[in-house]
Amino acid sequence: MTPADLRAHALDHLAQYLAAFPEERNALEALAAQLADDPADVFARANMRGHVTTSGIVYDAAADRVLMIHHKVLDRWLQPGGHHEGQDRLEVSAAREIREETGVDCVEPWPDPSGRSRPFDIETHAIRANPAKGEGDHWHHDFIYLFRADSTQALAPQWEEVKGVRWMLRADFAALPSGRFARISEKLLALTPVRVPVDLAPSS
Repeated sequence: MTPADLRAHALDHLAQYLAAFPEERNALEALAAQLADDPADVFARANMRGHVTTSGIVYDAAADRVLMIHHKVLDRWLQPGGHHEGQDRLEVSAAREIREETGVDCVEPWPDPSGRSRPFDIETHAIRANPAKGEGDHWHHDFIYLFRADSTQALAPQWEEVKGVRWMLRADFAALPSGRFARISEKLLALTPVRVPVDLAPSS
């Protein structure tokens, strides 16, 4: 995809997301503005106004677990993801990051009622300057996509990038120190019907 095609693709996915979650519009103003008016490549890591990243929430609904990595540099648990390489569709980029960092290759998109692939979450967050890499303060605009996989399959961490990989209980995921995870956990809960215990189920 050309940079122009990618920008149109990102704008389309942002519009779809805001149609589903209009209450998040204010939090995503910086992303919307940059996609609309930045003459530079918003997918280029060198863009110090901000640039697009992609990541994935991989959920095993039956086990109620989320696939997480322990980031080597940031030293905290995060969903797998990384910088967009300026080529593929956003959801394809997210799936590739999952496979590379965790070894989970049985990743399939969670079916969306709209029949289209749209982000499950989008988060814009500030990144501090890193003089060692020649980077100033900037923004990461993270397009987060939802996938499903079986949590019993073997993991193969990419040790160059991560300190560990695990399937984390959704309740533990929601309690991680970022409002992002509690928000995403609520969205995960809304995906599946509430399970009614057998002894409380109405008799036929």
